[in-house]
Amino acid sequence: MAADDDLNQEEQSSGVRPFWSGTITFGLVSVPVALFPANRPRSQGVSFRMVSEEGSPLERRYICPEEDKEIGWDEIVRGYEVDKGKFVVISDEELEVIEPRKTRDIDLQLFVDVHEIPPVYFDRAYFLAPAGGSNKAYRLLAEVMESRERAGIATFVMRAKEYLVAIIAEKGILRAETLRFEDEIRTPSSIGLPKMQKAKPAEVKKLVTAIKRHSGKVDFREFVNDYPERVEALASKKKKKGDDVIRVPKEERNEEEAEVVDLMEVLSRSLAGSATRRKSASRATSRKSSSKPSKKRSPAKRKASTKKKASGKRKTTAKRS
Repeated sequence: MAADDDLNQEEQSSGVRPFWSGTITFGLVSVPVALFPANRPRSQGVSFRMVSEEGSPLERRYICPEEDKEIGWDEIVRGYEVDKGKFVVISDEELEVIEPRKTRDIDLQLFVDVHEIPPVYFDRAYFLAPAGGSNKAYRLLAEVMESRERAGIATFVMRAKEYLVAIIAEKGILRAETLRFEDEIRTPSSIGLPKMQKAKPAEVKKLVTAIKRHSGKVDFREFVNDYPERVEALASKKKKKGDDVIRVPKEERNEEEAEVVDLMEVLSRSLAGSATRRKSASRATSRKSSSKPSKKRSPAKRKASTKKKASGKRKTTAKRS
């Protein structure tokens, strides 16, 4: 259980998520599992951009050498070379037909001695964690394989590609090691190694003594890749001194930046125009509202004057009487 706890703690702290899930199957046995990468991505890897001497980032484009012109993505097709300079065009639909059958099974085909697999075949490592309430079956399979030092050879399909894997149990955890296929492995004879020669006994004894003197237990925490830090320190030092610092001229903005800026300008003008129209409409409305009450007040004045005249007549009539 300790190994499981360590794996769970690492997943929670690093936020690792399985990117594939399936079932280990052989005979009547089926064990649901989830696939996790056994390695972390390099958080401090060195990344360089290809730029011109003036500082403009360079772009990768496809050029037709015969017509000496750039080719767009809509003009590019897949070509399989059948003869020198002769290609057969293959479409995406045709590739989908011949793709490996999509399945969620890790088809475990045979068990071998774990030491029987040459290290040169190992490619990439993944942890297999129990899934779907399979902890008991998972534990049993891992314990039996580890105690008998057996590895399972299996195949499975992930992302439309078929993989050959070795399932290995270590400290109660199942690990899937993707394997290279036979045609991907070079033989010593293919690289022109000279024939083996028998060494003298004195030379062998001297070398054995040297190996014993340097033997010990390995602690990989002592081996650190400090190259990214050295590159970063070099770049920071040159930036501080102003050595070889180049900047992209403003007039050479890429099209995406220009489009964003132009779009913002259009939006700003549009919003400004809308605000101006709203202000104009507001002034027009206020003028209309101010002119309407004046029309209503003028009849009131006329009525008032009529009343005054009428009262004057009444007074005159009283005098005559």
